[in-house]
Amino acid sequence: MKSLKKKRRIQILALSGVCIAAVLVILALLPDESFQFFRSPTEVAENPPRETELFRIGGLVAEGSIVRGEGTQVSFAVTDGGATIPVTYDGILPDLFNEGEGMVGQGRYVNGTFEAVEILAKHDETYMPKEVIDALKEQGTYVAPDGAAATN
Repeated sequence: MKSLKKKRRIQILALSGVCIAAVLVILALLPDESFQFFRSPTEVAENPPRETELFRIGGLVAEGSIVRGEGTQVSFAVTDGGATIPVTYDGILPDLFNEGEGMVGQGRYVNGTFEAVEILAKHDETYMPKEVIDALKEQGTYVAPDGAAATN
């Protein structure tokens, strides 16, 4: 009886190991963009995605770039200090959306313009997604909430 129990335990452990290995192999074979929360404007400018690809772009809303159109249409530019990408959006913007503030938008890059289907703004006065902060630090344009310029 004990040998059957031991055999079953070994089979279950072996099957568990095979399943874990299979999941790790699948994760290793996924493309890098599968793990990316958003792309910076510099990444989009250097390597434009296909027009059919739905992705996220994140950065700061460029100063003086917000232009309101008819109804809920709005256009603005998003920047990370290295590149600026024009954005169009038809919808209601979040209350915290403003020039010079962090944002993440989801949409498609068509003919040099990011056509957003969703816009996310910062959480509060000092919140900015870690990825946006890292991208801005990489460009050397990040300013900490206390106003001090941060360096890498």
